[in-house]
Amino acid sequence: MRVLLASPESEVWNSRKHVHMGLGYLAGSLRAHGYECEIWDASVEEDVETFEQKLARDPFDIVCLSAPTPLIVNAWESAETAKKHGAITILGGPHLTLMPHESMEKDQVDLVVRGEAEYTIVEIMHAFEKQAEINRARNQSPISQSTTLQSTITPRHFDTEAGWGSIMGLSWRNEAGKILHNLDRPLPDDIDALPFPAFDMFKIDRYTNLNPLTEGLDMNARTYTIVTSRGCPYKCTYCSKPITGDTWRGRSVENVLAEWEWLVKDLGATEIGITDDIWNLDRQRAKDLCRAIIKANLQVPWVTVHGMKVNNTDQELFHLMKQAGCKRVGFGIENGDDWMLRNVIKKGQTIDMVRQAVKHAKTAKLETMGFFIFGMPGETEESMEKTIRLAVELDPDLAHFMMAAPFPGTEMWDTLVEKGDVFSHNMDWSQLAIQADKAHFAFGDLDKATVERKWHEAHRRFYLRPRRIARIVARKDTWLRFPYYLKTAANMLMGLGEREPAAA
Repeated sequence: MRVLLASPESEVWNSRKHVHMGLGYLAGSLRAHGYECEIWDASVEEDVETFEQKLARDPFDIVCLSAPTPLIVNAWESAETAKKHGAITILGGPHLTLMPHESMEKDQVDLVVRGEAEYTIVEIMHAFEKQAEINRARNQSPISQSTTLQSTITPRHFDTEAGWGSIMGLSWRNEAGKILHNLDRPLPDDIDALPFPAFDMFKIDRYTNLNPLTEGLDMNARTYTIVTSRGCPYKCTYCSKPITGDTWRGRSVENVLAEWEWLVKDLGATEIGITDDIWNLDRQRAKDLCRAIIKANLQVPWVTVHGMKVNNTDQELFHLMKQAGCKRVGFGIENGDDWMLRNVIKKGQTIDMVRQAVKHAKTAKLETMGFFIFGMPGETEESMEKTIRLAVELDPDLAHFMMAAPFPGTEMWDTLVEKGDVFSHNMDWSQLAIQADKAHFAFGDLDKATVERKWHEAHRRFYLRPRRIARIVARKDTWLRFPYYLKTAANMLMGLGEREPAAA
């Protein structure tokens, strides 16, 4: 059976592209078990061929769609397209893990995979083989795509005898059409055992570089991402970890280095992004990895895409990162008020820890970026003012100011549901992009207009300083993409016009 692993696209993203790690891992797992598959990423495919055109030209038996919350509506639309072309549809990803029944109630969705799926997808393929044997024994139609366009969309029902009920992490319909949610799949402890992502299946030349730590980096880099660990034990109230969970699991240095070498020597990577939730939780392991990269002479430029935890760093770590080729580090600073960090965000860090980490990074001559969130429940205009002042004081090379977004599965979501500020039954999921320029909710005495005003003010006070303007003007990247920066700045700084959709 031919399998297509696909990712939908939406206007919540911008022109910055990097490879889809989830699809890469699924493809690697399928290929390791002898199954034919292909990757289709709308972010780099749509300009060449639409999803509809792809399936019309090249039919697949099974179409798997991965979607975070802002893209779930796009995933449902893509699933409908796939069903019209006779494919069995499987949806997975963060939103599906949190709210599987919502999608299973849609006729165009046949199966939903919850949680980490590398083992689940292989077991699903085995069940399809058993289902095909059962169908042949009963002289029923085989499980395969139709060669004619389907006029009606009907959900697939699956035979219990094929073992569907024993696949952990799967939601499905039995012979009677009843929706069933199997037991959750435990998180695998040994992630070294997973095959490397099938990076060679991506049309890498169509991608640009890393999100969101991109400004000033090489736009023409041959960029790959790497996951050296999964999960995060911290309990930040804005963060949802439906796939990787609250248990941190690190890959061995040897395993990561082997993939790093493959990316650099075999696939020609000229830039790498570490996309762990918290890659430096084991500080010694992080240092050992840097030493291994140095020893193997694999120092291509790399960045920490999702930022580092400030409370587990020291000067030695940043110096080793610099020697290993690291160019830029990000920090999840979030807020400039210690009370907010401790009682509302529950970040597990203090402002002094932030100051020390940024100082160490700058001493090591690394570029720095700070992530800041505006409008959390419990936020005040005074706390947002402290955040702006801290951003200016720290003066990272880049500051990324975001609006608080209430994702399902977070403590923030539960708080807002309890207060009656969000409702899942009528939520426009596509609006939950953390880089939106509109506040997603009002809470207590803080209204949306105040959050948006302080957000624009943060951009003006940080980026319109004379020294900052001089740095921006002197940067080659500014002039290479001047129209993009001009349009984005007009909205960020002044709230004029429509901001170009931003990357998640």
